[in-house]
Amino acid sequence: MTQRDFKKYKVGELRPSQILFTYGIGAIADLPNLAVMVMGLEEWEKNRTAELSEPRLLVAVRRRLGSQVKELRLPPMPSETAESPLDEAARIGIPVAPFPSWMVCPKCRLLAPLQSGLFELKHNPYRPNEARYVHTHCPRTRKPPAVIPARFLVACENGHLDDFPWRYFVHQGNSDCKGSLRLEEYGVSGAATDIVVNCNGCKSSRRLSDAFGEVGKNNLPACRGRHPHLRNFEDCDRQMKSILLGASNSWFSSTLSALSIPSAANQLEELVEQNWVTIGKANSQETLQVLLSALQATGQLQDFTSYPLEEIWATVAAKQQGIEETETDYQDLKTPEWQIFSEADSRKNTRDFQLHSVSAPVGYEKYFTQTVLIERLREVRALIGFTRIQSPGDFADIEQQNEECIAPLSRYKPKWLPATEIKGEGIFLQFNEDRLQAWEKLPAVKKHERQIRVAQKDWLNSRNRDLVDKVPFPGIRYVLLHSFSHALMRQLALECGYNVASLRERIYSQPPEAENGAQAGLLIYTAAPDSEGTLGGLVKLGEPQTLGYHIAQALQQMRLCASDPLCAEHKPHGGTYSLHWAACHACLFSPETSCERGNKFLDRSVLVSTVAIDNLAFFVT
Repeated sequence: MTQRDFKKYKVGELRPSQILFTYGIGAIADLPNLAVMVMGLEEWEKNRTAELSEPRLLVAVRRRLGSQVKELRLPPMPSETAESPLDEAARIGIPVAPFPSWMVCPKCRLLAPLQSGLFELKHNPYRPNEARYVHTHCPRTRKPPAVIPARFLVACENGHLDDFPWRYFVHQGNSDCKGSLRLEEYGVSGAATDIVVNCNGCKSSRRLSDAFGEVGKNNLPACRGRHPHLRNFEDCDRQMKSILLGASNSWFSSTLSALSIPSAANQLEELVEQNWVTIGKANSQETLQVLLSALQATGQLQDFTSYPLEEIWATVAAKQQGIEETETDYQDLKTPEWQIFSEADSRKNTRDFQLHSVSAPVGYEKYFTQTVLIERLREVRALIGFTRIQSPGDFADIEQQNEECIAPLSRYKPKWLPATEIKGEGIFLQFNEDRLQAWEKLPAVKKHERQIRVAQKDWLNSRNRDLVDKVPFPGIRYVLLHSFSHALMRQLALECGYNVASLRERIYSQPPEAENGAQAGLLIYTAAPDSEGTLGGLVKLGEPQTLGYHIAQALQQMRLCASDPLCAEHKPHGGTYSLHWAACHACLFSPETSCERGNKFLDRSVLVSTVAIDNLAFFVT
């Protein structure tokens, strides 16, 4: 834990993947006895992290955040050599600070900030999970009770978060009174209507229900523009909204991800690519010679001894030049991946990328041109920012998002970003482009696409009018590919041994008139960063006969939902704006970590006939 006096206390543990999706920079980790916020990059110990190499992802990050970003790095990990939790090596980790700063004593109901000096931190280095603040002079008990964080906060759509304005709220805008506050609960439900804040000084009193809904907008001050993870304030014109501690909309990660696809033409280029983090820093042949000599003396990089130094340097220099050209000619992250998968050339296989093509699923040869089994793949994900209130996946592809909605990870322009790598397996399915284009031209499908366009515009208008003209429409083929991906993921999870949250999708969808040509395919791959990602169970299900059976089962499940007819008849209008049609948690919705668009643009009626619609189905018997 990082505090103003820079003392370090270990208060818990996180998995690397949680730094990107659950408890990243700016997020609140709700621990057993206190809540803490993960601090900005300025407070991280960069020298404790390891660098990750993924040139395509680094180029995408630099286009979003600036050319000053030089590196992608793993989160700092505590040393395994520490013999005692009191050793300095055991205190390596991610910096956090207590937030919210207002605490409540469960015995006397005193409500006060940590800065008041009424609460004292108690920490056991041998049991970090017992870290807590106690009320040292509680009048209700002899033993100082552990206090708990006040569970009300305020936030805005610009990514700002602040302590609930307790004094402003209870005094209805007048903060002159400095009397002590009490937070009383008069019911057992925990509802805001049963919670009252009282001032012992002027005897003012107010229910917390006045801070929520339309009424709450008039009872809260304007946003102060606070970024507690950066310890600073900035200008903001938004109105604060009350949220609960631990609310799911208090933090949404904004990430970029790329698959490590082969780019080497020979064995030497492959060696250079595998060791790019080490030798990519060389800026001359002399520097490279010193670097190789030093590392080879310790038993590293021995494979390079069979190549002349001049040839190695020529390869390194060519790769450096290639990265610069990639930055200039950069288009997107998915197109190179689509090209590799659609070609399915096993001669390009590398240590981190191995695939081979098989026939289309049996019984569905007219819908798919090929299946590609990826026996080994590597994905690198980088955290580039976060949002509050609104999920970044609600608006558009991450690469096309409006940067104004993304909160920063550091006070200044970052020079590096936290990232993680995941190794696993996957199945790629390529749709029949001719069949898909014929389906898109059907009158019923065209009419449905127009309705989707209108629904997207209405949905954006209800949230942020400024984004109506900035967010592109993904097209009806994306709805089809996305819906089929979710249906197949749910089916495969029943058979492959992975849980649904361990699978992830990657949709490749572009119309024929797109700059890089038509794309119509999907990748379902393992997204778990542990041993579960490489069990081999997913690839096994990609064999033509087996996959054909599972596709048939998945489509059969989509014909009737447990929530029908309500699910099949759902329309995204009528006052409840949404971006899904015949889809719900009983049929198509997947965990947020599995879906690339936050369960938007889903409709099982474009897959098969439902009880409400029978003229949109792509798969017909």
